[in-house]
Order: sequence, then structure tokens, then C-alpha cells
Amino acid sequence: AMGWYGLPAINTIILLISSVTCHFAHTGLEQNKRKQLTAMLGITIILGCIFLYLQGAEYVHAYEELGLALDSGIYGNTFYMLTGFHGMHVTLGTVMLIVMFLRVLKGHFTPDNHFAFQATSWYWHFVDVVWLCLFVVVYVL
Repeated sequence: AMGWYGLPAINTIILLISSVTCHFAHTGLEQNKRKQLTAMLGITIILGCIFLYLQGAEYVHAYEELGLALDSGIYGNTFYMLTGFHGMHVTLGTVMLIVMFLRVLKGHFTPDNHFAFQATSWYWHFVDVVWLCLFVVVYVL
């Protein structure tokens, strides 16, 4: 079984920080602080990309060094299915954040009119909460 320490713990910290930066990006938009908005949104996107890279590195480690594969029994199958589906949702969220970043640069949002940004932010926070549940179920228990 995979341990919770190392890459899983680092990835958890990365996603928690990304939730904070996403919140500050949203706050920057609501307060019309464009530098805060773009900086925090950019950092959130970078953290999402780092998470995905490290998840890939964890897969390589799990497969090559631990011999964990989809056909390694219930744990291997569950590990790859749960973390893989989550990774797909993080990928989608990162793409959505990039689209929001481009829309911010084009001036599409105002403090009073930014539902697409708000919905993307909610999605990102949801994906983070799902990861916390997966972290406990897949790595800790």
C-alpha cells in the first residue's frame, strides 16, 4: 500500500495552498484588485499543474518501484481508479482556471458580474475537498 507521507502529503499541501490562492484571486476580483486577481489566479494554475505532474511521478513510482498496477488486486485497481478520476477532474479544473485567466485578461469580469469565475472557483474548492477525502481513504486508512 502507498503511504501518506512523501508525494501524497506534498500534493495535499499543494492543493490546500491552491484553494487559498484561488480564494484570494476571487477576493481580488470582488474588490477590483486586478494585480491580486491575476497573481493569485496564476499561482493557482501553476499549483494545479504541479499537482498533476507529481501525481504522474507518483504513478511511475507506484508502478515501477512498488509493482502496483491496475491488475494488482483491489487496492491497485481502486488506487488508480480513484486517483485517476480525481486527476482528470483536476485537469479539467486547471483548464477552466486557464480559461478564466484569459477572460480576466480580456476584461470579461467585474466585481458585480463574474458568475463563471465564481463557479470555477467553487469547482476548484470541491475538487480539493474530494482530494482530502481520497487522501484519507486511499493513503491514510
